[in-house]
Amino acid sequence: MYKGFFNTKGYLEVETPLLSSTLIPESNLSIFETEHTHPFKSNKKAYLVPSPEVWLKRFLSKNPINIFEISKCFRNSEQSGRQHNPEFTMVEFYSMDFTHLDTLNLTKELLNYINSNYPDSKLPNKHLEMSMDEAFIKFAGFSLENNISKEQLKIRATELGIFTEESDDWESTFNRIFIDIVEPNLPKDVNLFLTNFPSNIQTLAKQIQDTPWAQRWELYINGIECGNCYTEESNPKLIKNYFLNEGEVKHSVDMDYYKIFETFPECSGGAIGIDRLIMGILGIEEIQGVILFPHHDNI
Repeated sequence: MYKGFFNTKGYLEVETPLLSSTLIPESNLSIFETEHTHPFKSNKKAYLVPSPEVWLKRFLSKNPINIFEISKCFRNSEQSGRQHNPEFTMVEFYSMDFTHLDTLNLTKELLNYINSNYPDSKLPNKHLEMSMDEAFIKFAGFSLENNISKEQLKIRATELGIFTEESDDWESTFNRIFIDIVEPNLPKDVNLFLTNFPSNIQTLAKQIQDTPWAQRWELYINGIECGNCYTEESNPKLIKNYFLNEGEVKHSVDMDYYKIFETFPECSGGAIGIDRLIMGILGIEEIQGVILFPHHDNI
């Protein structure tokens, strides 16, 4: 059904490798590592991709066209359970001259397309946009915009009865409050687009000028996070700084990767977890009903 939607929109389907010798540094992700053995040369480390992003951006730097890929993805050290599996399926798509808000409207069209073509779909028919700041005001009782410093946010966490470590930075404290207080209360009867993430969380999304927010949203269906989207940062200097600021990661990184952004188009990229989307279509809350051999049963 996803292919049908993107085909009607004129997007080119591509296929990229599942193994890569280097990855984009994302300190919040753990990676599956393997080794490429060679009979006559030194062995080399290789990694199962956490998303096809590292390849798709290389493709776009030379071929600025609308594309999508349906790919297996792998993330290590994440808890296997009702909504998680370390191996999962993702559709990732890039739209030229789009912002994150254009992609938000495209994703609404995708969800409407699924509901129109599959009458038994249990996806909500209604969509709701809520900024991250609105969500914190509604469910945590304070504005993030007024608590931009690490010290201010830790005070708000303590007031909510949330424990923080001395070493916690702003992002760690944000995550504690979001996961414990905000996320469990997000509305479940709509397809929720949670917009304008704090720019204190380092990503490759563009900033909203003169604000503390990034051009990013996440999609929640039945209270479960299913998708993520940026207006893609395209400034090579900012990309290089991101790579330097992400600090040490356990996998290999191509520190010259920023150079592909010298010819990178203005675009927006979105990614939706297909297994979780199917959970929403079927109206079930466990990924085991979608994946035939989930990790904890298979290994």
